[in-house]
Amino acid sequence: MDLLRSEPMQLVQLIIPVESAHCSISYLGDLGLFQFKDLNSEKSPFQRTYATQIKRCGEMARKLRFFKEQMTKAGLSPYARSAMSDDVYLDNLEVKLGELEAELIEMNANNEKLQHSYNELIEYKLVVQKASEFFHSAQNHAAVKQREVEAHQSGEGSIDSPLLLEQEMVTDPSKQVKLGFVSGIIQREKSLAFERILFRATRGNVFLKQSAVEGPVTDPASGEKAEKNVFVVFYSGERVRNKIVKICEAFGANRYSFTEDLGKQFQIIAEVSRRIEELKTTIDFGLVHQINLLQTIACHFEQWSHLVKKEKSIYHTLNMLSIDVTRKCLVAEVTKLKNESSSLILQIQNVLQQATVDSNAQIGTVFHVLQTKESPPTYFHTNKFTSAFQEIVDAYGISKYQEANPGVFTIITFPFLFAVMFGDWGHGLLYNEFFSVPFELFAPSAYGCRDPSCRDATTAGLVKVRATYPFGVDPKWHGTRSELPFLNSMKMKMSILLGVAQMNLGIILSYFNAKFYGNELNIRLFGYLSLLIVVKWCTGSQADLYHVMIYMFLSPTDDLGENQLFFGQKFLQILLLLAALVSVPWMLFPKPFLLKKQHDERHRGQSYALLETNLDDSDGTELHHGSSSHEEFQFSEIFVHQLIHTIEFVLGAVSNTASYLRLWALSLAHSELSSVFYDKVLLLAWGFNNITILIIGLIVFICATVGVLLVMETLSAFLHALRLHWVEFQGKFYEGEGYKFQPFSFASLGKEDE
Repeated sequence: MDLLRSEPMQLVQLIIPVESAHCSISYLGDLGLFQFKDLNSEKSPFQRTYATQIKRCGEMARKLRFFKEQMTKAGLSPYARSAMSDDVYLDNLEVKLGELEAELIEMNANNEKLQHSYNELIEYKLVVQKASEFFHSAQNHAAVKQREVEAHQSGEGSIDSPLLLEQEMVTDPSKQVKLGFVSGIIQREKSLAFERILFRATRGNVFLKQSAVEGPVTDPASGEKAEKNVFVVFYSGERVRNKIVKICEAFGANRYSFTEDLGKQFQIIAEVSRRIEELKTTIDFGLVHQINLLQTIACHFEQWSHLVKKEKSIYHTLNMLSIDVTRKCLVAEVTKLKNESSSLILQIQNVLQQATVDSNAQIGTVFHVLQTKESPPTYFHTNKFTSAFQEIVDAYGISKYQEANPGVFTIITFPFLFAVMFGDWGHGLLYNEFFSVPFELFAPSAYGCRDPSCRDATTAGLVKVRATYPFGVDPKWHGTRSELPFLNSMKMKMSILLGVAQMNLGIILSYFNAKFYGNELNIRLFGYLSLLIVVKWCTGSQADLYHVMIYMFLSPTDDLGENQLFFGQKFLQILLLLAALVSVPWMLFPKPFLLKKQHDERHRGQSYALLETNLDDSDGTELHHGSSSHEEFQFSEIFVHQLIHTIEFVLGAVSNTASYLRLWALSLAHSELSSVFYDKVLLLAWGFNNITILIIGLIVFICATVGVLLVMETLSAFLHALRLHWVEFQGKFYEGEGYKFQPFSFASLGKEDE
């Protein structure tokens, strides 16, 4: 099976001339067959050869991100990469991107200035219009008062005539008090606080007049729209004016000058309106020019972005190569699939030869295989269906090279265990129930009524009249008194059987991976329990399996009595118990001594080699792993580590099996919840014979089914199935300490974030 073991890998060394290095890496990236090894891991990114080129690519990527932001603001999106031209070079692109960025920045700056002036003029026009209304109203009121005063003066002297001081003030304009004023506009939400602060700061010696502006107004400073009020503050004295100005600045109120002359007011409004129209025309023309430029950029954006990403990935790869200064070449070590077809090998040779010709190099690329003991990357051939289950395994850890892959078995066991917990075939198939309503899917029920009086009875009067129901739970069990005890017993035993089967599969796979953890405890003890369950189901025995398993440890020599299921059961139990006790020291002691013996044998023979040994291969092996064989063997650490493993797997023999009881608990909970929602919501609403209550009940039933059964229960079953695979199954044989085979390929550039 392709998924059981990872694909064989091969380490290859490439010696590439400097002049053809860029071209060779580019062509190999198009193929996407090689994973490059970093031969400069001890160097920082800034110490590598092509750090400058990567910095240039990063700067161009920043400019492209700026272009994309501008296109998004303008409501544009990059066009699909339909026409890709090969005449675009990195140096020319760098110059062009710089020019476009400078032009866009200048456009934005000019547009901001024009927009700021436009917004200021709009506010100025509003202030002039509203303030002129204030003064016009005040002048009309003053004219009325003046006429009243003149009427009093023309009459005979009466007690209503003004006093002498008041007459002098009216008749002598020089003695009248001249009030100053400050006009502007402020956000409406700040107007009450603004008025309160003005009153307190001036001790009430000001008069504030406000008028709301219809519709939102764009603020010149922030560019955001807000509801605003036009205000005019009348004051007396320069000190009060300074206070008013500071308060306006604190509240972000924009002040605009204003004249009392009515004729000049009309001139100002006309002039401002003319300038607003001119600015509007200029801004619109600038926006059209900017849109045209952004559309031009959008046409080439995908092509430029792909080129920058491609060049950046090429230089990143070149930085992983070591430089041989004397021979003026770059040395690369790559991992590739070993069992490649002859056509692919020929394609690789043609690509490297073409790179030599295109770059006018004098020497071609040298390609030869290296021998190494390093663990290669892991690669599995997957399709759209199997890749989902492989991702579940990879989320726990990547398989080591040639390690048995749990993904093969997860394809079958994960959906099955999920369905066991999920249950109802209204949401998933197994228990012959649709939203807790029983259905005879595969055959008629095995039970029938003893007489016609039991037709409506679900608790008594049923007898077995035909063969046992072929698959799943007999529908007649639904609603009986013995349903819940039966389901409890059946699902608990089924969980143990499924758990033991899956864990034993993991134990078998541990031998494929040469991981001898002493998991035989699961086979001996709980495999025996599974045997008892099957025998009891087949024979119809009334034996108490709890009693059998408990007294197997407490009183192994006692007579089984009515709990005996088959001949020789007592002898078999004693034999299994002794084997289980022997397993503990067998797990603890042999492995540390065997490892020490292997280490000693390795050291005794490492100074000698056969004369027939290929010196090139031995040199290559020593080059990559020369220092690993001289490590000192720490027997105490190995022994303690094995002791921890022994304790862990002795406890795990019980806890891991008990963990599979979640299959029983979740499936029972799902079934009972389905029954409650159906009986206590839908049927209860149906019984009222009221359309309104029925609709409400149906809505509650749908919401409960979707929210609880299809969301919460789905998530719960998924997480528990995930644990059963990651811990109980994969923990028996799977280390997951490998790393993925990720070949250098330009095809994946669109999926990666910069």
